[in-house]
Amino acid sequence: MNRLAFSTLGCPGAPVGYVADLAGRHGCGGIELRCADGEILPPDATHEHAGTVGRQLADAGIDVICLASYVQVGARAPATGEVLQRHLELAGAAGAPYLRVFGGDPDDSGAADLAAERLAGAVEFAADTGVRILLETHDAFLTGRAVADVLHRAGNPPQLGALWDVVNPWRVGESLADTAAALTGLLTHVQLKDVASPQDLAPVLPASGAVPLEAFRRLLDEIGYSGWFSLEWEAAWYPQAAPLDQALSAFRALMDDTA
Repeated sequence: MNRLAFSTLGCPGAPVGYVADLAGRHGCGGIELRCADGEILPPDATHEHAGTVGRQLADAGIDVICLASYVQVGARAPATGEVLQRHLELAGAAGAPYLRVFGGDPDDSGAADLAAERLAGAVEFAADTGVRILLETHDAFLTGRAVADVLHRAGNPPQLGALWDVVNPWRVGESLADTAAALTGLLTHVQLKDVASPQDLAPVLPASGAVPLEAFRRLLDEIGYSGWFSLEWEAAWYPQAAPLDQALSAFRALMDDTA
């Protein structure tokens, strides 16, 4: 069966009950919890609250698969290491096996070195929490090649991995095959979305835009990917987007058609 999931980015501010009901109606067994103010699990949540959220979703038959943080491991902010540890603790308390992190400023030539240093420095703490840190193809590291470079610089320990957001490498010209090749041995989680063009990033219903999602799914099957397929519907950034319920119907149809 497909391991289908979605991010709460698509239903900003929604309570646990709503998220669990939506997942159940669309056959999604996993949830990415967006870690932001006003969400189910904000950055300043207590460990007790994180545990309660995790149990509530588990009781509904839903796995918390990822805490989607906004930590930028290549940022110059001096407290980034402590913030990263804080998010690892929250992910562990919620029962999430993964913590999503970003890179940092695309214009900072030192971001890769700093990110690798920060990630390597967090490995022991990540092991203690039982959470794997996933560096997303995003901001400073849009391509699979860039993400792989950082992870290899960090020593590529098992506590680190890659999250492939399908849009970002594609929109800067890295082919699906090249991204997959770069992330060999590193790919842990994927996010699906669709847009009208590399220049117009407003979300459109899966399989209705320009992103080669059918080819993406086939390629992942070919390389033996066995992780979650998560819809990241960016309603928080694009309030004019179709309702998440509609996007999930299109997502499920795409996954069923390409199974």
